[in-house]
Order: sequence, then structure tokens, then C-alpha cells
Amino acid sequence: MNSNSLVAFLAATFSGTLAAALIIRRRHSIASWCFIAGIGTLALESALSGLSMQTELPANVDYWQTLALVMGSLMPGLWLCFSLTYSRGNYAEFLVKWRFVLIVVFLLPIGLSLGFWNELIAVLPLTAPAHGWWLKIGMPAKALHVLLLIATVLVLVNLEGTFRSAVGMMRWRIKFVILGLGVVFAARIYTRSQALLFSGNTLDLTVVDSCGLLIGCAMIAVAYARGGLANIVDVYPSRAVLQSSVTVILVGAYLTIVGVLAQVIGEFGGGAASFPAQAFVLLLAVALLGVLLLSDRLRQRTRRFVSLHLRRPEHDYRKVWTEFTRGLSNVANESDLCAAAAKSISNTFDVLSVTIWLVDDQKDRLVLGATTSQFRRAAAETATGLAECSSILGGLRKHLEPFDLEKTKEDWGGALREACPTQFPHGGNRLAVPLVAGNRHLGCAVLADRVNGLRYSAEEADLLKCIGEQVAASILNLRLTKELMAGKELEAFQTMSAFFVHDLKNAASSLSLMLQNLPVHFNDPTFREDALRGIAATVGRINHLIERLSALRRKLEVSPVESDLNQLVAETLNSLNGMPGVEFVQDLHHLPNFPADRELLQSVITNLLLNAGDAVGSAGRITIQTQQRDGLAILSVSDTGCGMSAAFMTDSLFRPFQTTKKKGLGIGMFQSKMIVEAHRGSIQVESESGKGTTFRVFLPLQPEAL
Repeated sequence: MNSNSLVAFLAATFSGTLAAALIIRRRHSIASWCFIAGIGTLALESALSGLSMQTELPANVDYWQTLALVMGSLMPGLWLCFSLTYSRGNYAEFLVKWRFVLIVVFLLPIGLSLGFWNELIAVLPLTAPAHGWWLKIGMPAKALHVLLLIATVLVLVNLEGTFRSAVGMMRWRIKFVILGLGVVFAARIYTRSQALLFSGNTLDLTVVDSCGLLIGCAMIAVAYARGGLANIVDVYPSRAVLQSSVTVILVGAYLTIVGVLAQVIGEFGGGAASFPAQAFVLLLAVALLGVLLLSDRLRQRTRRFVSLHLRRPEHDYRKVWTEFTRGLSNVANESDLCAAAAKSISNTFDVLSVTIWLVDDQKDRLVLGATTSQFRRAAAETATGLAECSSILGGLRKHLEPFDLEKTKEDWGGALREACPTQFPHGGNRLAVPLVAGNRHLGCAVLADRVNGLRYSAEEADLLKCIGEQVAASILNLRLTKELMAGKELEAFQTMSAFFVHDLKNAASSLSLMLQNLPVHFNDPTFREDALRGIAATVGRINHLIERLSALRRKLEVSPVESDLNQLVAETLNSLNGMPGVEFVQDLHHLPNFPADRELLQSVITNLLLNAGDAVGSAGRITIQTQQRDGLAILSVSDTGCGMSAAFMTDSLFRPFQTTKKKGLGIGMFQSKMIVEAHRGSIQVESESGKGTTFRVFLPLQPEAL
């Protein structure tokens, strides 16, 4: 057995063992089944490559390598499905959006590999002084390699999106899985690109895939030892994260300089015999570089070294504060705000578990706002018991600055510690940061499982206090905004209700006038006919008001039709059926029809006439006049009543709930003004105390589209 086949069989054994270890787990998800199938397929592919490296017959090399390529065509669909579902709370959404891509990635590679089985690979001997076999690939195999390359990039893009969206403990749990698969697929990008570049490859090059698989499985095994490859389902990557993927940039840059790695290996000598060792060392170096770049401890130690030896602050306050406020600026509710704050605190202070508790003022208890800990379900279940501990709020209100939760000996401190468990025995003391805005305690943030268990410096405590105050101020603003919006909604409801009641009151007034005249004129057939017609019109208007009530909007809606203003005035006078002791004078001039909402305009005319009737009392004169001037239809309603003061007309006349009548609602003129303005018109008033009032309504005869 040569070294190449040994590496291939070791990688196959390692990955096969990893797949078997995952199968014995009791609970499986879509992601875990895809992972088991994918890692098992990689094991079979590596084993087939190892068999091809042991034989000296070209026919056998061709058979095993073709079979390995067919086996490799199964992997893009499996791994793309895994990358879309692994640790994603919204994986169903991604499966729906990617369904057509998944179908293509599953079926097309398999169809190419099986449909063109005999045209995939041609095995040729290498010319002297080299020895071995050259695996020339045909057009079907080239197309298959292109598909595999694209699918591999898509897998890495999705895995990167999941990792970038994770925070705190979630990122710690999935980091080595992402890194391990990154090494596996990075090796395959290299080998596929080499095969496409040279229209084939040697058996020595295929060992790069085995080396990548061996290193990747080692890193995945570390993740398995950490948490059993648990499928964290609280990561919600957005489309923006995927669109800004670094993977696409890196792969694009690599493909422009493809071939450099092969030349580097050639420069450092060795020949075919040393190629597996060199490939293994290079891939291992790349993997270790990735681990170091993503290491929380390395980032923390680098920052502390700069702070201690170069006399710089531990944190770049301008950057921290800019990123923190930017993260909180686009949130619209408390849940998203708490999640953004927890993520920012976790990234800034290298804390894996950040839990935010909020005060529920109505029930006087604490509720879970957000957490980066893996114990989300446990924290939610503990919240019930936490709410029953009435002393917690009293204990928290004694603190205005961050404090060490481990040193709190009272019962409420123990209850809070139980609700915020730690995973690492050397993660340091838990720190509680009160969320205080002014004199109001809105909750607290508990920081646990800090990388390396470092203590918080006085400088960091001050920064955390500022962050806590900023979070509290943002929460308070959201709550006040919510209360303000609720108040505005109630005010709008009251206004529209007042409109409705006012129109009903006008209808009731019309019926009341009719009933007053009924005993006097009952024997008059003409009066009875008018009375019945007026009652029918009033009932119809009430029914129409009820229909409109179900479609009330904050903005008045106008339904214009061709209308005759003189006819509307006449119909309104008939519906009122006269006022005892009041003299009506009509001076109606010819007017062209114009677009208007008949019901709304009739409501305005009714309101003006009823107000005039209230002003004149049991004796007086009301004059109704219509005329045309400068493209406007003008309706004037004048009375000889009590009139209004200049102060009332200026400050109160057209404002809601302002009235001079004892039983008035103060909504009629406000509603009338809204209706007239909705018709692109205006309303004017002239009045003097004791001398009567004149209202003039100006309506355009050719208004713009209403």
C-alpha cells in the first residue's frame, strides 16, 4: 500500500466512523440526515480513490475513478441541503426559495455521471521520466466539474451566512463544523479547478481531496466532542448576509490565480513521492490559520497586548459606540432591540452567553428579552419561576451600576443565577448590568461564559454601564412610542365615533322636527306624503351611515358623482320638513353639475341648516343662496340668530369637541370643514354677536381628481 492510498483509506475510515457515530443519535433533523449522507458519500469516494491508487491496470484505474466521480455527483445536493438547514431557525423559508436550485443540483450531476459513464475519464500513462497515470476528462466530466465547483461555492456561501449570523455560544458551537467543511470544500475547489485548467489530473492530485477530508473530519470531531454537533436552530441569516458573502470574493480571487499552489509545491521539491505530505502540510496550515483568525482567545489576547504594551485603551470607543448605536437604530420592537444589544455586547466583550431580562410593569415581573446562550429553552422555562420571585425586582433596583452576580448572597441573586446558567467551569464570574433610564429600572443584562474567564476592568464596567443606559433609553422610547400610538389610535377612534354620533344626531333632529309638526298637519295629505318621504330618506341615511361605519378610515374617502347642488339643497330642506316659527328664504341660481360626494355634501348642508335653526330659536329667518362665480359654486347659509364671538370663530369654531350649544358635541363644523376640503373647496364664516351668522361654502366646478 503506497502513501497516497494510505491517506485515502485513513480519510475514508475517519469520515465513515464520524457518520456512524452520528447515526446512533436518537434525534435527527433534516440537517443531520443530510450530514450523515454527505459525510458517508465522502467516505465512499475516498475509499474508491484509494482502490484506484493500488492497482496498476489502466482499466481498473478507469473503473474506480469513474465510480468515485459518480459517487461525487451525489454530494452537491446533499451538502447544499445541509447548508440551507444547518442551525437555521428559518430553514423552511430557504428550502422553498432554493427548491429549483436543489432539484437541479441533485439531478443534473447524477444524470451527467450516469448518462455519460463511458465518456467521463480516459486513463493514459505519463511520459518518462514521470510515472503513473494521467486521468484525462471528457466534455461530460468537464461539465460535471463545473457543476460541482458552482455547487461547492453555494455550499460555502450558505455556511458562511449561517456562521456570520450566529453570535456568542451559538457561534462557539458551530465554528469547528463550519471550519472543517470549509477545508473539505476548499480542497475540492482546488482539485476541480486544476482538472478544468489542464483537462485532467494525476492520481497524486486526487490525494489533496483525501488530505482535506482527513483534516476537515478532525475539526468536525472537535465540534462533536464540544456538543455532539447539536443543531442550533436560533440562527436567522438574512438575504443581505448571503449577498455580501466573502466566499464568492475569495473563490473569485483564487480562480484568477489558479495553479499557484501547484507551482509552490513544485518549487519546494520532492516529486510525486512527497506530494501527499506537502499537500497535507499546506492544507493543515490553511486550517490552522482559519482557526486562529476565528479564535476568540487570540482576538482577546491581541487586544490586551496592544492595551498593555502600546498604551492604548482596551476598546476603540468610537467604533464600539458607532456600531452599537447603528445596530439599535433599525429595530422596531423590544425583542429585536434586545437581540441586537445582546449580539453587540457578546462581540464587543468576548462573552458567549448574554441574557437580557426586561421588567413587565403590568405584572411586576421579569420576562426574557433575548439571549445568546444555548440554554434558550431552559431560560424560557425558568422565566416562570423567576417571575414568581418578587424579591428580584427589589434587589435589582438597589443597583445602578454593573455588579458581580456571584457575590450576591440574597435569594434573588441565586434565582437570577439559576435563570442564567453557565457552560464553562472557567468562564469567570457572571456580571449583571442594570438597564436604567433616569430613575426607571427596565431590566438587566447578565454576562456569562467570558472567553478565558477574564475579569472585567473598571474601564469595561464603565462602558457596560453606558451601554446599559443606552439600551434602557431605547427600550423606554419604544414603550413611550407604543403608548403614544395607542393614544392616537384611541383619539382617532373617538373622533370617527363622534362623526358617526353627530350624523345620527342630525338625523334624529330631522325626525324630531317632523314629529313636532305631525299633530298640526296630520290631516293634510300632502304633509303626510312629505313626512313619509322624509322618514324614508332619514332611515336610508341612517342605514348608509351604518354601512360607512364598517369602512371608516383616518383619511376621509370621497366618492364623487355628477351632482346638482340646488337639488341637494332642496332634498335637505324636504328632509328637515320645516322648523316651527322659522322663515326659510331660498335664492337658488342655476348651477352646472359638478363631481361631488352627494352624501357628504348633504351632511354639510344639513349641519349648516340645523346650526342656523339652533341659532335663531323659535323665531327668525334662514336664507339659503347658491350662485356661480369665478369657476366656483357658492353655497351661503345666513341666519338672524345670536351670532358668535370673534374669539370663538378664531380659536374654536373648526376644532373638534368645541361648541357653544349646551347639548352639542362640537364636531359638526370640524367634520364639515374636512368634507369641504376633501372636495378641494373652502369654507368661510362671517358673524357678530347678536346680529347673526353667514357661512359660505366654495366648491370648484371642475375640481382635480378627488
